[in-house]
Amino acid sequence: MKSSFKILRVFSIDIEIHISFLVLPLFFFFLYGIKGIFIIIAIFTCVAAHELTHSLVAKSYNIRVDKITLLPIGGIATMRSAPQNPKQELAISISGPIFNIVLALLLYLPLKSILGAATLMHPNPRTWSGAIAYAYWVNPILAGFNLLPAFPMDGGRVLRSLLALKLSYKKATKIAVVFGYVFAVVFAFIALSTQPPNFLLLLIALFIFSAASQEQATVSLRSTLNKIRVKDILPERFANLRLQTPISEAVSTMLHIAQEDFPVLDDSGKMAGLLTRDRVALALQNREELKTASDLMIKEFPQTTSQEMLSSVFVKIQSGNFKAIPVIDNGLLKGIVTLEDIKRVYALFAKEKGR
Repeated sequence: MKSSFKILRVFSIDIEIHISFLVLPLFFFFLYGIKGIFIIIAIFTCVAAHELTHSLVAKSYNIRVDKITLLPIGGIATMRSAPQNPKQELAISISGPIFNIVLALLLYLPLKSILGAATLMHPNPRTWSGAIAYAYWVNPILAGFNLLPAFPMDGGRVLRSLLALKLSYKKATKIAVVFGYVFAVVFAFIALSTQPPNFLLLLIALFIFSAASQEQATVSLRSTLNKIRVKDILPERFANLRLQTPISEAVSTMLHIAQEDFPVLDDSGKMAGLLTRDRVALALQNREELKTASDLMIKEFPQTTSQEMLSSVFVKIQSGNFKAIPVIDNGLLKGIVTLEDIKRVYALFAKEKGR
């Protein structure tokens, strides 16, 4: 079952809501009735606009953004690649909070005039005017919280980008991650010290700790893979299929070799598609053994060249949710690189470094 579902598409970017986000409308409706739903819509709009601002700035640097997923504790923009330099990361990271701050400044005087200073500064969500004032404060709070120098929040990314202007990207990440750990511990301590415990703040602390650890591991992986080219690990032998190859024959091939994804060649020997193990498994479940590779192959897929660095290949595989990527030089298929190949190389170099 999908953990999130698409609700709209803006600037070629899918906006999705994680299923856990649905807890918020129920909770706020229980507290404030229909006014609570209004507040949740405001929160949803502000978070989506915040992430969309990040995404549009990223797209200006030719970074493809596939989707934005909204969670109860914020939003995540899924980008195909990382910023190419610290200045790009700084611009992308700071843009979201700046949007929220500018919007708050633009709305302050009009709302103060309409609602009154007392209502705006001390919102009571049980009244409509108070609910509007409550929704207004979502923007500055969202901006202020995101600007904390705790990775992976925007402030942590801003800190890393500034440090990376003088230090290596890997070292800058390590420092930003340490800040993330510190804030995670502080948030967890505050959450458990209150009565009753603040479980939302505790969830945020766990998210920060987990995301910071994952980012450090990812940067370490990319740093290692950025020293190795595809040609250095490209297997000499690999299997391929033809357009008319029956799925039953593809299954037989899979049973005899470790390769799981197969290039599909046309009659001229050029690559026409990619047949994955998942698609073959699904065909077997549906008793479609008589279908051919051309019926089930993926026609749109990422590709690489023998000269490309493994770090960028890893990003292509990861962002496209593939397990393998064909290597094509001047229109000719040279082989296939799998996620397992990359993991094996990284494990080897990580052990060498540790020794």
